[in-house]
Amino acid sequence: MELMPNRPTISRALADLSHRFYDRGWALGTSGNFSAVISRRPFRLAVTASTRDKRTMQPTDIVRVDERGVVVGARGKMAGRPSAETRLHLAIARARRAGAVLHTHSVWSTLLSEIHARTGGLSIDGYEMLKGLQGVTSHDHREWIPILENDQDMSRLARRVEETLDQQKAAHALLLRRHGLYTWGDTLAEAERHVEILEFLFEALGRIQRMDGGMPWPS
Repeated sequence: MELMPNRPTISRALADLSHRFYDRGWALGTSGNFSAVISRRPFRLAVTASTRDKRTMQPTDIVRVDERGVVVGARGKMAGRPSAETRLHLAIARARRAGAVLHTHSVWSTLLSEIHARTGGLSIDGYEMLKGLQGVTSHDHREWIPILENDQDMSRLARRVEETLDQQKAAHALLLRRHGLYTWGDTLAEAERHVEILEFLFEALGRIQRMDGGMPWPS
């Protein structure tokens, strides 16, 4: 069995991360969902339970699921239902062999996902902060972030996510239109860093576009 950090450690880490993201306005109310791989063989994923307030998230609000998204373990069942978007976490974990997947609902990511939806993605280049993304060593880098239409059919959306990531091998993240950011990392710490980097870039890009008046904003 290939073991990752144990479940209590991951559950506490996800709860603490939830509080940090709430404080920064990236996951207000019950929005957002976070996961981390517990083991690969058998596959087990710790994921935030559905409808939990991110301000008050506790380790007991973390559910353990298998590769199909089915809750396993008595404690997992007591925590409640896994996030409705667990299938997306599983799809990303498979496609990128990620150790953690984080989904935020910030204002800037939501606005940019709408503004750039027609082009199918958002391009960011020339920013020093891009070097915070895994494998990026220079500001002279173009990051393409695909934007997918949101869909309440999670099985269908999960397939589209996997197809998109298969086509966009270099992508560190994706956006769902009017919904928010999905990013990932080999570890939970790396995934959190990616959120910090991308949320900074979204706000910087959004503010510049607003000042320049170069992009129409939703009324």
